[in-house]
Amino acid sequence: MKDVQAQKDERNIALKHVGIRNLRWPIVLADREKGTQPTVATVSLAVDLPREQRGTHMSRFVECLKQVRPIRPFELEQVLDGLKQKLEARKAMLQFDCPYFITKKAPVSGIESYLDVDCHFKAEKGETFSLEVGVDVPIHTLCPCSKEISRYGAHNQRAWARMRIRSTGPVWIEELVAMAEKGASTPLYSLLKRPDEKCVTEMAYENPRFVEDAVREIALQLEADDRIDWYEVTVESEESIHNHNAFATVEKEV
Repeated sequence: MKDVQAQKDERNIALKHVGIRNLRWPIVLADREKGTQPTVATVSLAVDLPREQRGTHMSRFVECLKQVRPIRPFELEQVLDGLKQKLEARKAMLQFDCPYFITKKAPVSGIESYLDVDCHFKAEKGETFSLEVGVDVPIHTLCPCSKEISRYGAHNQRAWARMRIRSTGPVWIEELVAMAEKGASTPLYSLLKRPDEKCVTEMAYENPRFVEDAVREIALQLEADDRIDWYEVTVESEESIHNHNAFATVEKEV
């Protein structure tokens, strides 16, 4: 049949990315405690397109994924090599977003439950391979100003620590979650009994944090980790007494 995508294009414009998005696909992540954890990712795949070529062959993206099913993060370079070869491209990009579950114990009762975090992996390869790992961690913040000026209590709320890193070696998702929680007023839990709730509430009150405080505390931990070459962290608080959110961002200069 006629290969329309391979037709010569006369407009003389090269394209940075051409590909597919929002493909749901089974993957396997490394789990520090259990070895592996299966999950389902939303996947994006793309290659560059030279100025003289009209289009790419979209079906080949899925064919490359099928060859390494289920995907593991350490196999991403293999997927990109396959994309470059199959689509005759100079550069390839793969991104997937997926949930990941961590088992947590309540601080007093010790009852176990799951905390779900959103993970992000973005891999690119031209001449060299690069991998960016991200995780969005739900945390809790209590306002230092509210505590200082109020006769009773202080406003507090759920917040998000959104972390992105590039590293020279593997960094566990659990390690990033621990850094995010250490920067917060208190971690979050799915299951708390009354003694646990008392403990978490008082812990937050004794450890007030602005979003500026939280993002700096997380950055200090990332700076101290020799494996991490680059990072970007945003802490965003879903304000409980305002009709807007508060956020702060820090990025390591390279």
